[in-house]
Amino acid sequence: MTDELIYKLELKKKKDKIYYLDQDGDICEGPMCGITEHNPIKFQSGKKIHNISIVRESGFLYFIGKTGNIYKKPLKE
Repeated sequence: MTDELIYKLELKKKKDKIYYLDQDGDICEGPMCGITEHNPIKFQSGKKIHNISIVRESGFLYFIGKTGNIYKKPLKE
């Protein structure tokens, strides 16, 4: 089964940054390796860059593709 386009954003990604959907369904940007302390390990959190509020369905994986658009595909059991 192919990936299903959910939201056409065409996000321009920056080098050394990671982009992800947070729990609210918004796009966040953070450092590629955001470790701030080593014992215990603490990570630097990302900042919201787009408020989209995507409602997720269970059984699907949501991700930002190479083109900067948001897709979903079913999880394999």
